[in-house]
Parts: sequence; C-alpha cells; structure tokens
Amino acid sequence: MPPGPRRKRPRRSEAFLGLHFALEPVPARGHVGADLTRPMVRSLIKTVRPDYILCDAVGPAGLALYPTSAGTRAPGLRGDPLRIWRDVTAGRGVALAVRCAGLEDHEAVRRHTSWARVRPDGKRDRRRASVFGPYVDRRLLPQLKELADRYAVDAVCVDGDGAAVEPDYADAVRRAFRRRTGVRRLPTRPAHKHWPALTRFCRDAFRRSLRHWVDEIHVHAPAMEVAAAGAFAHAMPEPVTANVDFLTAEVPPADSVNAARLIGRCLQRQGKPWDLRLSACRRRPDGTAGSTKSADQVKQEAAVAVALGGGIALSFPQKRDGTVHGWQTDLMAEVARFCRLRRPLCHRAEPVPQVALLYSGRAYYDRGPHVLRPGQGQLDPVHGLLRTLLGLHLAVEVTMPHHLEGRLDAYPLIVVPEWPDLEPDLPQALLAYVERGGNLLLVGPEAARPFAAALGVQFTGEAEARRQYLAFDGRLAAVDALSAAVRIQGPGRPVGRLHEDNEADGAGRPAASVIASGHGRLAAAYLNLGERFARAATGVARRFLAALVRDLFPGPMVEIEGDPPVDVGVTRTPDRLLVNLVNTGGPHADPTVETFDRVPPLGPLTVRVRTGRRPERVYLQPGTRHLPFHFREGAVEVELPRLALHEVVVLEQGG
Repeated sequence: MPPGPRRKRPRRSEAFLGLHFALEPVPARGHVGADLTRPMVRSLIKTVRPDYILCDAVGPAGLALYPTSAGTRAPGLRGDPLRIWRDVTAGRGVALAVRCAGLEDHEAVRRHTSWARVRPDGKRDRRRASVFGPYVDRRLLPQLKELADRYAVDAVCVDGDGAAVEPDYADAVRRAFRRRTGVRRLPTRPAHKHWPALTRFCRDAFRRSLRHWVDEIHVHAPAMEVAAAGAFAHAMPEPVTANVDFLTAEVPPADSVNAARLIGRCLQRQGKPWDLRLSACRRRPDGTAGSTKSADQVKQEAAVAVALGGGIALSFPQKRDGTVHGWQTDLMAEVARFCRLRRPLCHRAEPVPQVALLYSGRAYYDRGPHVLRPGQGQLDPVHGLLRTLLGLHLAVEVTMPHHLEGRLDAYPLIVVPEWPDLEPDLPQALLAYVERGGNLLLVGPEAARPFAAALGVQFTGEAEARRQYLAFDGRLAAVDALSAAVRIQGPGRPVGRLHEDNEADGAGRPAASVIASGHGRLAAAYLNLGERFARAATGVARRFLAALVRDLFPGPMVEIEGDPPVDVGVTRTPDRLLVNLVNTGGPHADPTVETFDRVPPLGPLTVRVRTGRRPERVYLQPGTRHLPFHFREGAVEVELPRLALHEVVVLEQGG
C-alpha cells in the first residue's frame, strides 16, 4: 500500500510542546550517532506526540553532529543522524528545530585564533569568539544556510550567544570605543566608572550581530524560523529589536520553579510567541546529566510556564550513540499529556493586569558586572520580591519599562524593587500614575530616595548595609540589609520600626511609610527587602510586606483563604475569566534535594474571585468539573476539594 499524504508540520512559532535531546558532552570515545534508527524516532513520536523536536546540530565545543561542509565535523560521527530526524519528523507531521552553538564555539576559536576575543591581559580567549569579529559571517551563517538548504529544518535556535559576550580588548575595538566615547583606556574592572559605557558598547555590537544574522537567514531561507536562546528574557530585559520568530529561554536544572517564575514573566509581555526549555535531569559539575527528575517534579515546573501562557520544551539527554534513554520515554509521555490537557485554555492567554513588578533594564545593565548575563546575586531583589508576592497569592507580572508605556493605569499596584537608577522619565510617570489613582510601592532606600518629596520624608543620612532588627506586629526579626534613616515630615504614616538591637526599646526609626497622593497612594520600605527574601526570608518581614501591599491594594481580584503555597494567575477571554492555580509546594528550592517523587496535594482551598457580577457557571479544568459557588458582594466563592499541581477555575459570564 502506498504511503498516505504527509501531515502538515506546525510552524515552530505556533507550536506548544517540544522535545529537546541534548548530546552529553562526553570526551571523544565511541561512535557518534551510530545507533539512531528511524523506527526509534517513529516510536518516540508516536508515544509522546510532540509538536516539534529540537536536537543539537552544532553541539558541545562547536562540533557539528551532521556531515558538514561549513564547520568541523564531530570526531567519531557515523552516518547522518540529522537526516534520520528530518525524514521521520517530516513524515509524521512534526516540526524539526536544531540548536547551534553561537559565540561560545571552542572549536572555531581553536582553529581560527583571530576570531577569538582578546582578554584584558592581551591573550586570546580559548572559548569565545568576538562579537566584533568575522565569526558570524564565516562560521555561523554558512552553517545555518547549510542546515536550511540540505535538511530544510523548520527552525534554528542559536544557543548561548548573549551569555558568551564579554568585552573585547583587541586594538580595533579599543579604537572604535575611543571614537565613540572619547575614553582612551578600556576599563578592565566592573568598579571602573567607564565600565557601563564599555558594556553598552558591547551590547550594541551584539544587537547588530543578532539582527544581521537573523535578517540574512530570513532572506536566504524564508521558511526557516529563527530564535536566539535567552535573548530579550531575564538577562536581556529590553524591547525586542531583532526580527526573531519566537523567544525561548532555558531554565536552570536546579531551583527550576523559581527560575521559571521569573523567566516566564519576563517573556510574557514581549509581544512574541515564547516558551521555556525545562531540563528533566539535574546536572553534574562536568555538565553531564545527573539524576532524572520525577514526572511530578517536571510537571510542576511545566505548570508554572503553562499557566503564564507559554509553551514548553522538555529537555532530555541523548547518548553519544544517538539514542535516547528508553526508560525515560514514559516520563516524556506523562508530562506531555499533562501539558496538552491545558493547552486549549492556557496557551497564549492574555493576563489580566493586577500587580506589576518593575524590572529596570537600565539599572540592571549599569550595575551589572557582565554584558548580557546577571552577576552573582544581582537579580536577588527581583527574585525575592516575586516569590514573596506570589506567596501572598497575588497575580504578578514582571514588567519592563517599555511594557508600561501607555499602560500604567491598567495595574492597580506597581512595585519597584531595589533598583538604584530608573529610566530617566520613569519616576515622573510613576508619580503621575499615583496622582491619577494608582498605587505605588517602592522597596529599598535607593529606590525610595528620588521620591522623597512625594513621600513626605527627609533622608537623614546615607544608606548603609548593617545588621538591624525589624519590629512589626509585636515581633522582631534580624535583617542584614541596606537601609537608611528617614524623618517623616508630612502626613505620611509610619509602618514598622527598625531597631539597632533585638529589643523594641526606644523609638527606633520608620521601616516604611504610606501616604495618600492625589487619587492614589504611595508607600516605601526603607530597607532592601527583596534581597533578604531571596537569601534569608523571615515571617516578620513577610507579614510586614503583606501589610504594605494590603494597605495599597486591599481588594485583589483573587484571594485564597489561609497560606497554602499556590501561585495565582488570571486571564480573560470575551466571555470567561480564568483563574490559574499552581501548587508550588514541595522541596523544589531545597539545595539538598536533587529530585523528589511527589508534590504534596493541597486542599480543600477556599477561593474568592471578584467578578462584579454573578457568573452563569463555574467549573474546573481540565475535565470540566462543576463547582458549586456562592456570590456575595460582587465576588464568587468556591471551594476546591484538592489541588494536585495545576487547575484552572473557569467563570463563564454568558451573553
């Protein structure tokens, strides 16, 4: 019987669920790709039913995992494993995407030392190509064109490009920097006053390089979609300025729930289809795969991204011989079923604005030790505040300044973390937002100082890092953090006190203050709470923040009775309000736990949703399970008997 017609493959940008197979970076021994067969790939696709498969084309150290004419073939490569992936996916209606090394191309700079960046000591980097050099035109683009022409791959993702960008001290770069800035000597240390200018110069070069190869590929192979992993996500918080077809970012294999919470929210409002790549295995220090996570563990991580409207790629190790670990196939299938059940309601859902947590690109870049990756602890203020606000059951978006342009008033509450230098026009825009009725919470003395006049306070000294004790609600807790003393001069009301000792003797000094301004309210905490929540959270500090939030935003759309570990997200369609509930309990953030078998279910949960009018019906998805409800004072109250991992409460409004 002749074969039937081939099913149409989805475009990578429209896909929801993918499988990624990463070749383990094992030293050269044995044959690469020798044992991969078409029946293996067909069986995998039949069992898991992905929308696309992502496999490595240019793998560890810049070695090509296919017979290349444009790069360096991996030693020991047997046959053409990429041809097998292409032929089987094409016949099964599954898109094929490939991953290629970017500037972190060890083999390219080993063979072409002039392509490598120059380090501050004048020596060539042995791992990274220069963003100012010919690497993109002479190695990356020829390989991408070869993949398009020879294999007709549906999409390509260039990996690790941004993270590999470091300042280049080559003579030509020095001269170009001097022409642009007038600075004769390139700084070599982040503490140098011209370091921000140098990192800006390098970021501009990366943006030009990214736009160049993206546009070149779109001209050469219009049907092939392109992305740069990590671009315009948490490590590059800025508007999308390259014509990429989708955004994607890798979630670290450890503490993945918290990482996915932040990275997904950074991508959520960027105006492009997006997804997160989740590692199903922990990693050893040498980069090889460690213990495999349980289905529940991976589902919990996936639920965070799915609830935000994103897609998912499940990343599994691939053996050197080209095969995958067969016993992991059932795990892939179970997680895939879990995700697919939620796609109709969640994928690309539009969030209902509630709380905006500001992510300032200017502050991140100017205070960062690297060009396009965060320094150690640099994002702790955002991480810490995000976790704590989510723990208060608030629907939080991470918003960059360009997300707020013309949309400030959509958010009942905006929270500014410990950013020292906001974008130039943003403070005035935020004050105008408060005057119109908005609510603004500033966290940390550096964030609060530009707003001192509006807060009605006078700073009585410089901010300094010290041990102090936060007194609130009859209890004290030690807080090692940057703080500053203020004197309240206007009608503002103090909240909490800071003391030098673990006693509430004496007046202390205000820990925070709240003041009405125009039609809105403005509050500030005069100590760096976010970084403390990330490193050493306390119940006292959590209740202190909760009181400030409640003062500014007493009526969030969704409230949950008690203190269960549940992330809340709210989306809307023309006739339905959707409340996503994600169980974030369990030891996912415990550094002593690599993997765990089970996320403890929660329940019963009492959920209150302010809808303004009585819905026609309320039910739980997946499964369309009817939920009895009460409607009082403009709010719906329902009880969920049990929350396993992720459920969606659907409130239908009718015509």
